[in-house]
Amino acid sequence: MSYAVKEIFLTLQGEGMQAGRRAVFLRFAGCNLWTGREQDRASAQCTFCDTDFVGMDGENGGRYEGEALADKVAELWGAGARPLVVMTGGEPLLQADPALIDALHARGFEVAVETNGTQAAPAGLDWICVSPKGANEVVQRSGDELKLVWPQSGIDPAELLGWDFKHFIIQPLDGPEREMSLQAAIALVMAEPRWRLGVQTHKLIGLP
Repeated sequence: MSYAVKEIFLTLQGEGMQAGRRAVFLRFAGCNLWTGREQDRASAQCTFCDTDFVGMDGENGGRYEGEALADKVAELWGAGARPLVVMTGGEPLLQADPALIDALHARGFEVAVETNGTQAAPAGLDWICVSPKGANEVVQRSGDELKLVWPQSGIDPAELLGWDFKHFIIQPLDGPEREMSLQAAIALVMAEPRWRLGVQTHKLIGLP
């Protein structure tokens, strides 16, 4: 199998419980909730995405076979203990599979994924972050962290607390009303302490 990749780059994880950790980001092209074209945003199943996942023209983007893709990830990591790769998108679970996970493990990587949860996670992942989007059905209801972008319609936060995750994170919706979103997220955490406030630290410090 070959994989359509938008970009691959070395950075710091900016979100969630692993924020601040060095990581190679492997961004797959394509998503099942939005085409990525602005003219389709208003009618998309997810309307607030802030990521360019269209095409294969980003840094180190292209179409890769599994072993070559794992080699590129390892090359970008370079030296250093606790190698981490974060598979993201778009929707990474449209492409990521056990063969690629095995190839990354063979090169010593801890393999994390950031997914909208509409696709079941393959076996072998070391860290699963699910971020539900609107009223779309979530089939992956277990993992390490559930990250709820807030506010958004079609989701009851109280219902999500019944899912099988170790950490529950509220992340304010970025955009022109970000201050209102921040206050709404804080209010939710204050009312229900099982939630934890999360912020996009990479945006605060100017990293991709």
